[in-house]
Amino acid sequence: MIRRFIKLLSCTILAVLLTVSSGCSTEDNAGITKNPANSKNGQNKVTIVTSFYPIYIFTLNIVQDIPNIEVINITKPLTGCLHDYALTPEDMKNLEKADILVINGAGMESFLDKVISQMPDLKIIDSSKGIALIPGEGEEGDNPHVWVSISHAITQVANIGEQLSLLDPDNAEGYKQNSENYLKKLEVQRAKMKRELEGISKRNIVTFHEAFPYFAEEFNLNIVGVIEREPGAEPSAKELAETIEKVKALRVKALFVEPQYPDQVAEIIAKETGSKVYTLDPGVTGPLEAGAYIEIMDNNLQVLKEALK
Repeated sequence: MIRRFIKLLSCTILAVLLTVSSGCSTEDNAGITKNPANSKNGQNKVTIVTSFYPIYIFTLNIVQDIPNIEVINITKPLTGCLHDYALTPEDMKNLEKADILVINGAGMESFLDKVISQMPDLKIIDSSKGIALIPGEGEEGDNPHVWVSISHAITQVANIGEQLSLLDPDNAEGYKQNSENYLKKLEVQRAKMKRELEGISKRNIVTFHEAFPYFAEEFNLNIVGVIEREPGAEPSAKELAETIEKVKALRVKALFVEPQYPDQVAEIIAKETGSKVYTLDPGVTGPLEAGAYIEIMDNNLQVLKEALK
């Protein structure tokens, strides 16, 4: 009789403990994990991986001063075309521990497609959502270099901030406030550039590759020629001759190269036409600092004022 009583008492205590334990679960009554962005690493830490440099800088501004947030950029240092990037073992490790992946989108990160398809639980933020894309020529896809336009960068920052708030609601207020602060800075820089470029009369330019159509569209510049449509693929003799003739015919005075690529072809064109070579930065590399994107754009402004005066 006593043994039966002890057994019954033990079962009752076990049932109570199981009930209390289930009450501490991270799942709600519908079986949905609360705050999924935080569940993988524990202790409310959120690991955010970004696809490449400008997206890293945007995200860095949105998360700054928020505790327990780690931001990792996987394509560093980028010294060539992002389309040709090959993920390293370190990149794969960072992706595997990521709670959230932030990408440019618009077809820019094709090197990630296969990997992402094998990570169904990875939360992905496409920062180019809602941006009207410029179609490529011939069989080329839409131009993905949207971040080079400050207006589109503003949209990207807003997209990232909104999606982070949804995926990590515990930090939503911090994301919102940081986004608003950074958006104001971007708007000030855009207004400054438009104001200081407004009186420029020479607006025909030749760029290194297809990174600047959105930038040119925003600041009313006319790209009349491209030195290399794909970085690393030098123009044929015929294409080079056509570019030289166009530069001469339109009296283009400024050829713009990019700091990430050699400028030998541009120097040949300059020598044949009397034009001058300048450097415009599309912002795919630079210091890992929150103010870097605005600083790059401000440097571009000074270059344009000198080249097109």
